[in-house]
Amino acid sequence: MTHFSATKFVMAAAALLCCGAGAHAADRGEEGELARLVDETIRPLMREHGVPGMAIAVTVRGKKYIFNYGLASRESGQKVTDETMFEIGSVSKTFTAMLASYAEARGDLTLSDPAGKYLPALAGTRFDDISLLNLGTYTAGGLPLQFPDSVTDQESMIDYYRDWRPTYAAGTHRLYSNPSIGLFGYLAAKSMGEPFADLMEKSIFPAFGLTSTFIAVPQDRADDYAYGYSKAGKPIRVTRGVLDSEAYGVKTTAADLIRFVEANIDGTGLDEPIRRAIAATHTGYFKVGAMTQGLGWEMYPYPTKLDDLLAGNSSRMALEPHKVSKLVPPAAPQENLWINKTGSTNGFGAYAAFVPAERIGIVMLANRNYPIPARVKAAYQILSTLESGPGSADAR
Repeated sequence: MTHFSATKFVMAAAALLCCGAGAHAADRGEEGELARLVDETIRPLMREHGVPGMAIAVTVRGKKYIFNYGLASRESGQKVTDETMFEIGSVSKTFTAMLASYAEARGDLTLSDPAGKYLPALAGTRFDDISLLNLGTYTAGGLPLQFPDSVTDQESMIDYYRDWRPTYAAGTHRLYSNPSIGLFGYLAAKSMGEPFADLMEKSIFPAFGLTSTFIAVPQDRADDYAYGYSKAGKPIRVTRGVLDSEAYGVKTTAADLIRFVEANIDGTGLDEPIRRAIAATHTGYFKVGAMTQGLGWEMYPYPTKLDDLLAGNSSRMALEPHKVSKLVPPAAPQENLWINKTGSTNGFGAYAAFVPAERIGIVMLANRNYPIPARVKAAYQILSTLESGPGSADAR
């Protein structure tokens, strides 16, 4: 494997900054190595999967670079820019986890609390035996991937939870679920006494310095909101649903999302409760194969095998129940991990991954829901090339 040294990266950085979007430096020889690497990885991916537009952000040892490709809207011809916002689907769950962890850091909740403590309507139901942690790690006992069509508002949502019967004992099986982590975020907001969206947009996003990240895109930024594209190639935006904000509702730019990733790598300068909250989301609670489930984030031992990442981010992992190994005590946050999360809506596909030990990370945002294995392989190719290696100033 060819390694891109820290010295070469700094040289490439100057070329990238001079050229604006990084992809334009590809003809500058060795100085354009990073740009060429991203270009040669992303352009074929877009062609193969019919992706109209993408924004890629890469962070390497404290420096970040953004690469924009294609169109935010085919109909208008508007190009993807640094200001373009994409739906990030279930990558939103990492923000939901951050809110809950922040609530715990403030003393508003404890992850071991039963879910019914924060929603009296659930008292006397199976949720008396299901903790907030179970909801946040998809181990409540078999909550499904999506709500049934009959759940259309808060009243029918509460009726659904009251009538629900688990298939497994809490903490024994993982089944990836929007109703599970959605309720986790909903109850975290309840513990703090404010609506979820308000807490995100007035507290969590500003705490990380995110100025182009929203649950509801404001009217004065509407032109920056990309259109997604369906399998049939039609323009589409996310459909509202019960607990959508908590499970898959964030819209953001590559620049903002890589800033969030950088904070997860090194939270220097952030308020102490936020730093504690970040660490809490990197705590490992349950294992399925090579993957350790944290809060929002999913983690793998580093150095990481591509096959393990593909298995952990597979359709089988998302759609089927898996017996878990509970980590007792929970695994403390570590640096030698590959930490990632995928996200999709009907018209968008996202992936974020980072390795704290190497201080490298990547964000890939697209306005088409293209296959997850293609995202993982592309990110792996780019980050693996940026690892410290022989001759690197960061080699250890």
